[in-house]
Amino acid sequence: MTTPQPGHPGGEAGRDAGEAARRGRWVDVAAVLSFALIALWVTVRFWVNPGHGVRDNRSDQALFEWMMAHGARVVTDFAYPFGSNRMNVPDGVNLMANTSVLSISLPMAPITVLFGPRTAFLVFLTGGMIATGTAWYFVLSRALIGSRGPAWLGAGFCAFAPAMVSHANAHPNIVSQFVVPLIVWRTLRLADGGRWLRNGVLLGLVIVWQAFINLEILLMTAIGLGVVVGALALGRADLRRQARPFLAGLAVAALLAGLALAYPLYLQFFGPGAYEGLSRLIRGYRTDLAAFTAFARESIAGDPKANLKLVKNPTEENGFFGWPLVVLVGAVVWWLRRSPAVLGLAVLGLLFAVLSLGREIQFEGRATGIAGPWAVLENLPILHSVVPTRWALATVPIVGVLLALGADHARRLAREHPAARPQIRFATATVLTMALLPAFPTPLPSVRLDPVPAFVTSGAWRPYLAGGRSVVTLPLPDTDYPDPLRWSAATGLDLPLARGYFLGPDTRPRAPEGRIALFTAPPRPTSSFFIVIRRTGQVPRVTPPARVNAVKDLRYWRAGVVVLGPHEHADALRRGMTELTGIRPTYTGGAWVWDVRPLTD
Repeated sequence: MTTPQPGHPGGEAGRDAGEAARRGRWVDVAAVLSFALIALWVTVRFWVNPGHGVRDNRSDQALFEWMMAHGARVVTDFAYPFGSNRMNVPDGVNLMANTSVLSISLPMAPITVLFGPRTAFLVFLTGGMIATGTAWYFVLSRALIGSRGPAWLGAGFCAFAPAMVSHANAHPNIVSQFVVPLIVWRTLRLADGGRWLRNGVLLGLVIVWQAFINLEILLMTAIGLGVVVGALALGRADLRRQARPFLAGLAVAALLAGLALAYPLYLQFFGPGAYEGLSRLIRGYRTDLAAFTAFARESIAGDPKANLKLVKNPTEENGFFGWPLVVLVGAVVWWLRRSPAVLGLAVLGLLFAVLSLGREIQFEGRATGIAGPWAVLENLPILHSVVPTRWALATVPIVGVLLALGADHARRLAREHPAARPQIRFATATVLTMALLPAFPTPLPSVRLDPVPAFVTSGAWRPYLAGGRSVVTLPLPDTDYPDPLRWSAATGLDLPLARGYFLGPDTRPRAPEGRIALFTAPPRPTSSFFIVIRRTGQVPRVTPPARVNAVKDLRYWRAGVVVLGPHEHADALRRGMTELTGIRPTYTGGAWVWDVRPLTD
């Protein structure tokens, strides 16, 4: 065998291939760096302002800081991962029925311990977007399309679409969709002959990984893959011949995932603190039909005031593609309509969009009286825990893949017609710029958070908690006042809280909707008393029964100390607690403190 020499065709080909590989690697690096720059651009205000948090969703930021601290506690103290008694004392919290993000919080424990839960939350949020773009880029460029430029385009949209940026308002578990493309890739690889066992095991592992990030995204991914795989099988006879290894690998994946998730899912649906679906109010969160062609408030072309009637809050802008992009996607589907994959994706996207309209279709903020398909599905098991508007979020990767396929088709068209190549490239770049630039994200708004009181950070509360007592904060924590969760997280969850912000069952004997999920513990007389003060700044009349109920509630919560930190109604809250208990507080470490142990012994 002769070795290619300089000048020999074989040597030239080898050098060309090596040079192409090096260029490809630099393109890969540039793609990942671009995702990192965009993610940092979106979250820049949180990084440059250490005392700031997510303006439009302080509650979920506090919750995820608490979850990151819980993951660190599992690693350092071997705490039970699927539940916790560090919030909602004495009942605790079913963390499988909440968003425990153990797939993230456990490996990130060193960051949480060394740099604190706020930094861990920001790394989770920012890194989740970077990882999502990176994962989609490599799956698209290596497995689905084979071209780096179109893959970068599609991956960038999958990571930074308007809906994803909307959820970047403190929903890191939703923007961290980097496992989704891995599930897609491993599912499609099930058809490889001779490796059904290996492929099934790998698919099962990534399913388990995603289950501990967000089960809602996993459900949508499973439904989406079922539709696409079915469309491909119907449209291509050669794929139907690969059904045997595909089904064998799928069975392995289902068995592995089922065994790994059996106990956690049992706890989620049947364990202590499990609930039976969301309230009818939350299940009424839907996507306004007009929202699909509107621009998101955090997009360049967005207008927050114009969106007020289209969406419940800034974190759920799950449509909002903008009309230029809607037109472009429709044109791409028509252009590539002979492709079974494109048609399958289009049908799936339309299905998800229709489901997101909810039980009754709304247009420009007004109910139309037209029932949506979701009306017959929303009460089914599992689906009764899905917020319908989030089906629109599932259209994001579909649109991203369609954009990549369209750009790749244009690239091949330019290659096949050298004479028209400049015109094709110019037209492609112009159309993509017109459709995508208005939807490009702007930095998320931030707000200054009240610092954690020194009474908490110094550990001065510890002597009050001997014997398994808890800390009662004023106001008590819930979805409107989540600051105590940040306090607890700052202590590594050493500080146990009465009540909290979490999903738990409505256990009242005459609960109007049964054991549906509440966003805190069921109300008690004293918690309701302080909710009135928090909302109005006025102290309700303190009666003898109210004083008796306060002592009962403090004993129920196993309270050792009551703490009031910075609050706009601090004077009224302080007066209310003093009148209820007859105990005068002391001011120490930036907080008012009531020693209630004499009442609860």
